[in-house]
Amino acid sequence: MEVAAVAAAAGTGAPGGGDAGMDSRLDQETAQWLRWDKNPLTLASVKQLIAAGNTEELQKCFSARMEFGTAGLRAAMGAGISHMNDLTIIQTTQGFCRYLEKQFSDLKQRGVVISFDARAHLASGGSSRRLALNTFVSYIPYTVSHLKLCAGIMITASHNPKQDNGYKVYWENGAQIISPHDKEISQAIEENLEPWPQAWDDSVLNGSLLLHDPSASINKDYFEDLKKYCFHRAVNKETKVKFVHTSVHGVGHSFVQSAFKAFDFVPPEAVPEQKDPDPEFPTVKYPNPEEGKGVLTLSFALADKTKAKIILANDPDADRLAVAEKQDSGEWKVFSGNELGALLGWWLFTSWKEKNQDHSALQNLYMLSSTVSSKILRAIALKEGFHFEETLTGFKWMGNRAKQLIDQGKNVLFAFEEAIGYMCCPFVLDKDGVSAAVITAELASFLATKNLSLSQQLKAIYVEYGYHITRASYFICHDQETIKQLFENLRNYDGKSNYPKTCGRFEISHVRDLTTGYDDNEPDKKAILPTSKSSQMITFSFANGGVATMRTSGTEPKIKYYLELCAPPGNSDPEQLKKELEELVSAIEEHFFQPQKYNLQPKGE
Repeated sequence: MEVAAVAAAAGTGAPGGGDAGMDSRLDQETAQWLRWDKNPLTLASVKQLIAAGNTEELQKCFSARMEFGTAGLRAAMGAGISHMNDLTIIQTTQGFCRYLEKQFSDLKQRGVVISFDARAHLASGGSSRRLALNTFVSYIPYTVSHLKLCAGIMITASHNPKQDNGYKVYWENGAQIISPHDKEISQAIEENLEPWPQAWDDSVLNGSLLLHDPSASINKDYFEDLKKYCFHRAVNKETKVKFVHTSVHGVGHSFVQSAFKAFDFVPPEAVPEQKDPDPEFPTVKYPNPEEGKGVLTLSFALADKTKAKIILANDPDADRLAVAEKQDSGEWKVFSGNELGALLGWWLFTSWKEKNQDHSALQNLYMLSSTVSSKILRAIALKEGFHFEETLTGFKWMGNRAKQLIDQGKNVLFAFEEAIGYMCCPFVLDKDGVSAAVITAELASFLATKNLSLSQQLKAIYVEYGYHITRASYFICHDQETIKQLFENLRNYDGKSNYPKTCGRFEISHVRDLTTGYDDNEPDKKAILPTSKSSQMITFSFANGGVATMRTSGTEPKIKYYLELCAPPGNSDPEQLKKELEELVSAIEEHFFQPQKYNLQPKGE
């Protein structure tokens, strides 16, 4: 089928069962693999495991099919149904194509865009380029909405370790898919596992009239749209602030260079060792700028050499942004995701306010952040008179909610999540590290004309709107039953099906449980935000302004926690607030996590 030929390739579905019948199911899965896999490297590796009788490795490859969720797929590259490879990608795309055919009668006319990053895995012959099976490099959420396509697929594992890859899906609205699309696509994949006749034939792409590369026109249009968010072009031209940029061996270099030109900046100095895409990520342990100083070592050295004051760092697929600033002490401050969210939210509102003197326009102005992100936007919105909304964790929720609001005639100015993700321009309904980088550069350059640093402005924001001090970490637990027991005990804290009323000396004023749908702040005790029984998430609000969320990770064996102390304006003793937050963190760990009881492993051990 022609549509499948263009998008051709991919895999996933429901997890496998328990131990019962494991051997026969393993035999069935491996036999099927031997019939269907045409990649000589992954086929040979499976044959070798069978010949060696290596049941342990075979179970790792075949015990459970990758689950297709709201983030699509993400797993290590390699052989078998548990991994990203040619066959599982063929299977995934076949199911996705069938689902798209049911949803869109004009699918062939409108089409789908596919892009990829630079990841590769020599042992399995896998790479993002091979898995994408075409030559697109583009901004998927922007392209989908800009060209009015039916969907978009991005082959990337973002900032995951180098052996991983992923299959990220966007819907026609330009936002990542949410339920029920994920479940229905997963079902369609299960129904289309056998490769179609031309699935392995790459030659059908050669000269295909269905295959177009829009990257040149998309590039041009994206930067034209980005120019509309440049508010101080004259300042940018004259600024003495110097910037260093790293793409951490990813795809961001040329795009950030172009963004700086679009804003009339001198392009930033690029870290030469990390400028070009490299699937080995040779200079970093993890290609994730959220890790902070460890990933920025080369950036610090270049910035010190060139006398640059600001470092901008993208992750490998350039949708996240980390920022560091040289302090007067000579130290580098790496801003947290929440701190940069406060700065960008303040800046975009301040810039908007300068252009919009009509106070009534505030009625249609919105900012969004996720439930585990800082509540600083809520504080700014309360004082300034615009709307703030919380969504579930992840930009799939913020992107879809932003689109709903825009369709209602609202102006969504900004959205962010604490994991260094920022939507500064609503023509991209997802986090975008390229636009965030250049807008941060304009903010820093403007502040410099007032003899202010980013750090000084952040303090001014907290003084005006109230200090918001955050702390996030996690415990590692590989046993799902233990995790479930921990959360169930929180729901039955007193043995009478009640949530805790206190945590140590801290009084709890409000509980929201987005696993069960309970929210004691609502008249009917039912949560407004969507709930999910498949993941654990409870938020406790405290009488002292503290907020603590405990949640499981969808992709890692972690129980994460996010704490924030939200002080009202005028409480300007950050050291005292930090001390109180640390006491709250200790109380949460001791009374709610109980790491010794549940045998939890702390972060970094």
